Amino acid sequence: MRKNLVVAIDGYSSCGKSTLAKALAKKLDFIYIDSGAMYRAVTLFFIRNKVDINNEESVKDALQHIELNFHARDYESHITLNGEEVSEEIRQMPVSENVSEVSANKLVRHDMVKQQQRMGKSKNIVMDGRDIGTAVFADAQVKFFMTADPKIRAERRYKELLSKGDNVTTLEEVFENLAHRDYADTTRKESPLVRAEDATILDNTELTQEEQLDFALEKVKPFLEKI
Repeated sequence: MRKNLVVAIDGYSSCGKSTLAKALAKKLDFIYIDSGAMYRAVTLFFIRNKVDINNEESVKDALQHIELNFHARDYESHITLNGEEVSEEIRQMPVSENVSEVSANKLVRHDMVKQQQRMGKSKNIVMDGRDIGTAVFADAQVKFFMTADPKIRAERRYKELLSKGDNVTTLEEVFENLAHRDYADTTRKESPLVRAEDATILDNTELTQEEQLDFALEKVKPFLEKI
C-alpha cells in the first residue's frame, strides 16, 4: 500500500493533460513529472542521431547515451537531454510527427518506465502520459482519463503552435497529426492508450482550465488525509 500519493493522468493528445497536471501539482505542492516530455526528448535524440527505430541494436545503443533530467521553475517542467535544455524544441512538429512511433518501441518504453517508477517511489507526484494509470503506476490512488472533441483538440494545439511561432501550415495538418497519434497510441502493442477501470473520465471539451482543476481537486481531496 502506497504511503505517498500518486495522481495519474492519462488521455489523448492535446487534451490539456500537462496543463491540468501542472496546475494540480502547484495547488497540492506535489512534484510534477512530464512523461510525455521524456519520450519527446528520446525522439529528438533519435532524429538528431539518425537512429533506426526498427534496428534493435541501434535503439539499445542509443538509450545508453541518453540522460534525461527535470528541473522546475514556477511549476513549469523543463527537461534536459544530456545537459541541454530542449523543452521548446521537443514540442515542434518534427518531434510530434515521430514521437508515437518512438514511444511505441518496447525497448524505449521499458527504459522510460523504469525511470518514471524510480521518480515516484517515495514522493507525492502528479504524472501525465498515455499509460501512467495502467502500466507505470497501476497502483496510483487517483487516476484520470482525459478526453475532448477531436476538432477542439486540434484547434487548441494549432493556436498553441502559432503562439510559439512554429512553422505550421494549416489546421488540417494539425488535425491529421493528432488523428495519426490517436491511432498509433491506441493500437500499439506496448502499453496502448486505454482507460484504467478505476480512472475517472474527464471530458474537458466545454470546460475551462479552472473548471477542470476544480473537478480534479474534488476527486483528490479525500486521499489527502491519508498521507
